[in-house]
Amino acid sequence: MGNREVRTPSAEDVEHAWSVLRGALAPTPVVGEGPLLKLESLQPTGSFKVRGALNALAAIGQGERVVTASAGNHGLGVAFAATRLGRPATVVVPENASSAKVAALGRFDIELVREGRSYAEAEAHALRLAQRGAYFLSPYNDPHVIAGQGTIGHELAGQLTGRRLTVVCAVGGGGLASGLGLWASTQPDVRIVGVEVDAAPSVAEAVKAGHQVPIEVRPTLADGIAANLEPGSVTIDLVAKHVDRIVSVTEAELRTAVRHLAATHGVVTEGAGAAAVAALLAGKVEPGGEADHTVAVVSGRNIALGVLAEVLASSQP
Repeated sequence: MGNREVRTPSAEDVEHAWSVLRGALAPTPVVGEGPLLKLESLQPTGSFKVRGALNALAAIGQGERVVTASAGNHGLGVAFAATRLGRPATVVVPENASSAKVAALGRFDIELVREGRSYAEAEAHALRLAQRGAYFLSPYNDPHVIAGQGTIGHELAGQLTGRRLTVVCAVGGGGLASGLGLWASTQPDVRIVGVEVDAAPSVAEAVKAGHQVPIEVRPTLADGIAANLEPGSVTIDLVAKHVDRIVSVTEAELRTAVRHLAATHGVVTEGAGAAAVAALLAGKVEPGGEADHTVAVVSGRNIALGVLAEVLASSQP
């Protein structure tokens, strides 16, 4: 299967997405002191992914079926958007997808398909389904999705003023970092720092090589950002151009961040949702001085209760 032709979005696409979404979703709060938290975990689906899904389904032809693959959160965003807009949608998830996310997907009026032992296999199946006459909506390699995620920046611009700004966000396929990077390209004194997990440095390796590089994805608490990239993904060049740097965090640092967010802020997060905070706690991203705001995007809360209980109960990395 050859690379799909995907249009590279621009800052103007992010601006248009903001005009679509600012009346459709309530702004998520910024809380905390020192490093701040942008609580995308409070979105109606529990993740920032609803932004890209709503923007994409608003842009795609009304009669066109949407097919997507997801580790969970993008699928929930698509299910929410399809239900709100009255659109047909098929969501393909791998057989090992989070039980919490699969249960949540089951509450929406969509076609849910479980296929494959990994996200890559689920994505390949979704691409085959789309070839029968549907729009394949990638969780990251799509201009409408990328632009929708970038609207977090527009909210931050209204919430944090008068200082330089560093935004720290998780990186899986790079859609969030790309969207934020496009937004930042139009702003003075804004930098974007991406955070991957050691178990799946897909984007960092691709940026280094200048193209997608297959990697071994190891087991990780951050299942939402652990996958290989689609070959030819437009996020590779966007991250290379607009993201200041990418750092990575360990499983121990992720677990520490999940416990910290629960104990210090009363915030429930999944592993991927805590990645940005993990990087800050581990000193891998230096917060700015008095003239700076540093904000971590807490990107999702959809963690299985048994996994959350085990992480919170353990004092061990």
